[in-house]
Amino acid sequence: QEYKDHVEKLMTEIKNKEEDHKLEITLLNCDIRKKLEVKEMEYREQREKKELEILELTRQLKIQNEEKQNEIIKLQIEFNAKLARAEYKTNKSFSDASVLPQSIYRRKLQHLQEEKNKEIEILRNIIRDLEQRLHKGQDLPLKQKRF
Repeated sequence: QEYKDHVEKLMTEIKNKEEDHKLEITLLNCDIRKKLEVKEMEYREQREKKELEILELTRQLKIQNEEKQNEIIKLQIEFNAKLARAEYKTNKSFSDASVLPQSIYRRKLQHLQEEKNKEIEILRNIIRDLEQRLHKGQDLPLKQKRF
């Protein structure tokens, strides 16, 4: 009888330990789930920030392009006006004098266009880098879920 009581006591302890372990596993699972949700929210917020940043940079790039385009148009108008004046003056004086102002304005226009193209390329590279970072950030939660 004493042996049976001892065995029964041990069986009861085993059941209690199993229930304790199940409860502990459940609590750990809940904790892990909560931590995962927090991380997902952080990544989502970071992704949204990066998307807003990309939108802002794209908007700035568009504005800069418009400003550069307006500047080019303005310079072309100025150039054409000065060229017309120079041609008018050369008709009165010598024909070779208009070559110098024309080449100066052409070089200035070409220089401004080159500057514009460099700035556009720099902004495109920045946008490309940010998009790559954003895509890397989106891939991270998926990799963590697999583990």
